[in-house]
Amino acid sequence: MSFTLTSWMMYTMWAVFGLMIIDFLLAFFKSFWAGTFSPMIVLNYLKDIVYFVLPLNIIVSMMPMDPTGWILVIFYFIGGIAVILKYLIDIKGKF
Repeated sequence: MSFTLTSWMMYTMWAVFGLMIIDFLLAFFKSFWAGTFSPMIVLNYLKDIVYFVLPLNIIVSMMPMDPTGWILVIFYFIGGIAVILKYLIDIKGKF
């Protein structure tokens, strides 16, 4: 893999975590001000890490086994873009 591709993969993960944090803060402050705070808010984001971020990390760790060198990279970016879109839609829905 080239340095540029590795950088884009890192930026994708940063975008996923950044949008996840923004979505969490919006949900946290919204529930805090409404007086409906629940630990489920935090647990839902921990669940999202297991369901969305962990598979991306597994794909990255499996890349040395990819004979073509591109199949898992494509899956990584498709998964990353899907998670980014999910959080963008969730953030838009909170406004």
